[in-house]
Amino acid sequence: MAAATIKVGIIGLGSISELHLQAYRRIEGVQLVAACDLNGTRAEEKAGKYGIGKVYTDYRELLADSEVDAVSICTWNNSHAEISIAALRAGKHVLVEKPLCRTVEEAERIEEAVRESGKTLQVGFVRRYDANAQLVKQFIDNGDVGGIYYAKASFIRRLGNPGGWFADPERSGGGPLIDLGVHIIDLCWYLMGRPKPVSVTGNTYKKLGNRSHIQHLSFYQAADYDPNVNGVEDMANALIRFENGASLLVDVSFTLHAKKDEFAVRLYGDQGGIEIEPELAIVTEKHNTILNIAPQTDNKSIHIEDAFLNEVRHFVDSVRAGSKPISPVEDGVAVMRMLCGIYESARTGEEVWL
Repeated sequence: MAAATIKVGIIGLGSISELHLQAYRRIEGVQLVAACDLNGTRAEEKAGKYGIGKVYTDYRELLADSEVDAVSICTWNNSHAEISIAALRAGKHVLVEKPLCRTVEEAERIEEAVRESGKTLQVGFVRRYDANAQLVKQFIDNGDVGGIYYAKASFIRRLGNPGGWFADPERSGGGPLIDLGVHIIDLCWYLMGRPKPVSVTGNTYKKLGNRSHIQHLSFYQAADYDPNVNGVEDMANALIRFENGASLLVDVSFTLHAKKDEFAVRLYGDQGGIEIEPELAIVTEKHNTILNIAPQTDNKSIHIEDAFLNEVRHFVDSVRAGSKPISPVEDGVAVMRMLCGIYESARTGEEVWL
């Protein structure tokens, strides 16, 4: 496929699909040829906006289209496994949005399908593809901060339960842990060198609901938002321990009585430290003096559109080269083990060994 145009279908045309569609449109040698959504009107509208010739409401029909080489799966979490496996078996390459799926069992079935098909599957861990994350990885890989033994990350929304399918555990698999926590857990784990996780201790809380009564402060709401439906946790926290002795502390929330939203990602090594969010910084020592270094970059925090462009371009390049992406199915499985372990620990009140 080195010189051929890669023809792409998009399955699921909700809000996240816009970032995929915009990225594909900017990449040379890629053609958007098919769009699929359960909502036929929405599918027609998106197809018209992006000049896509074929419209489907059944993903099976799209996968039967021999013109389609690869697909982006942007559907509810509960369909990720089913559609990914079907796409691989249909001979399509797959970029599947995070989280990979809802359970470890689903993740292992996807991994098996990848092995059997020989096709590329890339998990949409978009924060790995942000320019700052890749810059930080260069510093880490070159030993500038030494061995990383501790990381901590927060993704706190004081008001931000999107409701709809996000608040339906059957479709989402969970609340802020699986929706937001997946980002920061994966990013820290990736930058720590992907050490083998050995145990997790976690807590989840359902205390505040969706707080739809709050006035004067707006927040994103899913297209199917219903203030009377909310079956997921408000917030979660966890400690993850790794085989090399390192540890990761995380907390996430859809809603919390916090003064402000907080997004923070920090890693600590024996030769220095790194802050990726809320603003890129490197901490080190020289001549018996602590130095706070501010790398000169275009963006001090993640630039989400560029990160998606990098992610989609990497997927296209991996398909062309037949190479393993930097967020392969194996990493999706490992992250699902951590996420599901946290939910299990919260349920049982005990540490869970992975």
